[in-house]
Amino acid sequence: MTYKFPFPTESITEGQINLTITRLNLYAKSPSEYIPAKAPVFYNPLMEMNRDIAVLALRVYQKRTGKKLRICDLLTGCGVRGLRFAREVKQIDSVILNDINLEAVKMAQFNIEINELSSLVTVKNHDANIFLSKNASHEKRYDIIDIDPYGSPTPFLDSAVRALKNGGLIALTATDMAVLCGVKDLVCTRKYFGKSLRTEYCHELAIRLLINALVFSAGRHNLGVNILFSHYTGHYVRVYAQIWCGKLKANASIKKLGYILHCFNCFNRKWKFNIPRLIEGKCDVCGRKMRVAGPLWLGKLLEGEFCTEMITELKKEGNMRTGKRLSKLLHIIEKEVDTLPTYYVIDKVCKKMKTNVPAKQKVIEKILKEGYKAVSTHFNPIGIKTNATIRIVEKGIKNAL
Repeated sequence: MTYKFPFPTESITEGQINLTITRLNLYAKSPSEYIPAKAPVFYNPLMEMNRDIAVLALRVYQKRTGKKLRICDLLTGCGVRGLRFAREVKQIDSVILNDINLEAVKMAQFNIEINELSSLVTVKNHDANIFLSKNASHEKRYDIIDIDPYGSPTPFLDSAVRALKNGGLIALTATDMAVLCGVKDLVCTRKYFGKSLRTEYCHELAIRLLINALVFSAGRHNLGVNILFSHYTGHYVRVYAQIWCGKLKANASIKKLGYILHCFNCFNRKWKFNIPRLIEGKCDVCGRKMRVAGPLWLGKLLEGEFCTEMITELKKEGNMRTGKRLSKLLHIIEKEVDTLPTYYVIDKVCKKMKTNVPAKQKVIEKILKEGYKAVSTHFNPIGIKTNATIRIVEKGIKNAL
């Protein structure tokens, strides 16, 4: 196929796919600009690891279900995500790429043909919600819907859960971290149905708020949510969840929503399912007023076996460009499976204590000796997830110096 695009392009490879994309360096006017958003057709090279993880997750899901997958890449841009699924995941029935941008549709079609995937991949040019609504009947629903927007995925959640088969997988990216991390309270409540806080563990709150929005959207349609995997990486959060039909499953998901209460004075925190009697009561450690985040998801952020199976798939792959970083990330996340909500950031606690910052591993060892659980977290390189109280964490820091 030959097509002359009305803007400069370049050829690259990602995973096992050859791609024609917009020549991004032509759209950089200042170092702080988000260049992909300026380009005529969206492609973000910084999200390659995001797409690598998606490939691994879909492989594990396919093996578990044994299905030939029908996949929707809802906001496709140049088509890279859906094309990688078609090439790198086995047992694909079909992949539908969709974008409202006509130039993106043309570029995606071009990339389909240069990769010789026309038998598996089709591209559509529709508004995302209209497209999903047209595919909400039982015979048209998808096994997997991947939503990777520039900003928030919440405008598409109600349509997406209706267009998924029972037990289908939804994959969501949210890049509006200022909203999710407590900078814009009203916007967060409006988009995610919950309130955040500007705490040291705000990136975990971001994931829990994204899941909160998904649970509410699914619950409206008598659907329950089962979280398989989630992660925070740099400028975004990402969630993979199975959606199950049934009022009882919907109710069970709603019961896992609650609130986190945080003391900004001593860093004590609590979490409560349902609505606490005193939403912003006094801290039982220092007596100061506590602040509340929520409602948000208080359940697990991943299924341990799912993460382990992703690590196995990565070892089989062997040639992903992000392989080393990805392996490190997955191994850290794997250890977080049974941890409680929130985490402590050592230097933040040390600043409050007016003391030096000890090595993280030494602090973990001291907390373990006190009989509590403690592991590193992928959310922060000097963060610790533990079931210990703030006083035990402070004791661990003192003993580690």
